[in-house]
Amino acid sequence: MVADTAAPAGPGHLMTLPGVYAPQDDTGLLARALCRETIGPGTDVLDLGTGSGALAVHAARLGARVTAVDIAWRAVLTARLNAMLARQRVTVLRGDLTSAVPGRTYDFVASNPPYVPSPSGQLPRRGPARSWDAGQDGRAVVDRICDAAPEVLRPGGVLLMVHSALCDTDATLARLSGAGLETTVADRARIPFGPVLRSRRTFLRGQGLLDAEDLEELVVIRAERI
Repeated sequence: MVADTAAPAGPGHLMTLPGVYAPQDDTGLLARALCRETIGPGTDVLDLGTGSGALAVHAARLGARVTAVDIAWRAVLTARLNAMLARQRVTVLRGDLTSAVPGRTYDFVASNPPYVPSPSGQLPRRGPARSWDAGQDGRAVVDRICDAAPEVLRPGGVLLMVHSALCDTDATLARLSGAGLETTVADRARIPFGPVLRSRRTFLRGQGLLDAEDLEELVVIRAERI
């Protein structure tokens, strides 16, 4: 799930430094969801947990004014480099989710957060696992984004967040609905397990999260502030 070496940058390519999450199926699913929204000049977009900056650069290409946030310095550097190489203007900040943008609001918030259930209840503080490990139920970061979204969305603003069904799609919808947002599943995709999930089959089956197939369902949650 993480590139061991930097990939070549150029048209359609992104640099991914060691330890930074490389764009994958979840990134592409969320990018397609963004394309279905009305995003253009004058639209303010916040990308939470930007990683390589792939979504931030994508939104900037659609004409948006983009702010991207990540807690990891390597991700911040990677996103800045990718924005520069793509010749797109993106403001990249280091911080813990919305604490990096106090008092600001946006038309769209996009996020591909860590969401993989982990045998450890402790969140990693460094290393590549920080990009995917999210506590035993996979909701350590997802729940925080659900709680923060109403404060950073303008009226009519939209949160688009991708995560695995392994961390409970219904729980995300209920949490956002309870915060007063209008929610739906905007897209779904079933993909083969990657190396992290393959290594956790026994744990996930013990949690009752797996059936016989080694397929993961990804979902894009859309939540609108009415």
